[in-house]
Amino acid sequence: MEKLIITAALTGAEVTRELQPNLALTPEEIAEDAYQCYLAGASIVHIHARDEEGNPTQSYEVYKEIKEKIEAKCNVIVQPSTGGATWHTADERLQPVELSPEMATLSTGTVNFGSDVFMNTEEYIEKFALRMKELGVKPEIEVFERGMITNAVKLLKKGLVEAPLHFDFVLGVPGACPGEIEDLMYFKQSIPVGSTWTVAGIGRYELPLATVAILMGGHVRVGFEDNIYYTKGVLAESNAQLVERISRLAKELGREVATPDEARVILSLKK
Repeated sequence: MEKLIITAALTGAEVTRELQPNLALTPEEIAEDAYQCYLAGASIVHIHARDEEGNPTQSYEVYKEIKEKIEAKCNVIVQPSTGGATWHTADERLQPVELSPEMATLSTGTVNFGSDVFMNTEEYIEKFALRMKELGVKPEIEVFERGMITNAVKLLKKGLVEAPLHFDFVLGVPGACPGEIEDLMYFKQSIPVGSTWTVAGIGRYELPLATVAILMGGHVRVGFEDNIYYTKGVLAESNAQLVERISRLAKELGREVATPDEARVILSLKK
């Protein structure tokens, strides 16, 4: 079984300091958080930027500052979000891709986010995929519903993405697919042969889905974007604490954790 890639989703677009006092907001804080997660075993850091007021932003300049500060500390893979917040326009969401990161997220369908709607029309999806291909950015295909896998395969047939594909199954979002183990099994068996995959369990789904993914040969995402608690009712002290638990669990289950350079090979990154 190949080594385990751990992704740390540091901030997200919805979590606030009121909900999680340890949330990193400034570029300096996010870079330090990324470094601590790297030390704990993360190979990838998934980034949502915040502005000076702590609100979600897709600003090219803010992402550039975050990326440079992280890369000055360690060689972790920096993966910006093209999802942003539900109110960002498509052009705003695409800004971080212009930095030519090694990876960026690509959501392949529209989905409910609680009372909001995360809009991804076919036009958006193809525009994002094409720009990533032009810049040599590996898309992490974010899947919230089964149809999004079908949409990703359509992109592959159109030549807008290249095999092997890498998927992130985001399970347990209110309004989207639940995060039961059978949901993960269904998604995993639905992707093209040769693809790699990560699971991001939301809230209470994070730890059980991570455990199953380790045993199934998949990869794992944890972090405050997905879950702010360490145990029920007990806030996590840091993103690194959540990463360290997965690293420790993997070792207990007999699976080694990948370094960033090993993750680059597993994911067929070009840079």
